[in-house]
Amino acid sequence: MKVAIFGIAMGIPISVALSAKSSDDQIECLAKNMYFEARNQGTAGILAVTAVVLNRVNDSRFPDTICEVVKQAQTRISWLNKNKRYPIKNRCQFSWYCDGKSDVPKNKELYNNLEGWATSILSGEIDFIDITDGATFYHADYVQPSWAKMKERTVKIENHIFYRWK
Repeated sequence: MKVAIFGIAMGIPISVALSAKSSDDQIECLAKNMYFEARNQGTAGILAVTAVVLNRVNDSRFPDTICEVVKQAQTRISWLNKNKRYPIKNRCQFSWYCDGKSDVPKNKELYNNLEGWATSILSGEIDFIDITDGATFYHADYVQPSWAKMKERTVKIENHIFYRWK
């Protein structure tokens, strides 16, 4: 079974196909990213962060699945097992994934709500509209990363500024 996500970004549909067996993992990855990247924001902030993940899945310059996008990082080889790689602290696309802190959500009620949102988005139960105009990058408004000047700013939502390729 394939599930598609549809949204509108500058009039272009967003579509992500998930196989039935991997959908639980993809839902969890998306829900955790929503939680750790935007739990202190309103609906628009949460959906904007979600749009970036989905836009990356649809961009050939990024990995092909939600989990691969969320967990994308610079890695190092394990000293115990040369076939295993670990993310380098603070070298991930989404900071929560390799910040050295627990990846277990503390606010279970909020996490469960976001997991429901992720399920509804990925199952196609609700229409997903990309409010970032195709953004594949964002950062908090209190930092000024060097990469931002090489991207096109699309929108500011809550405390995040969103960008796409120029």
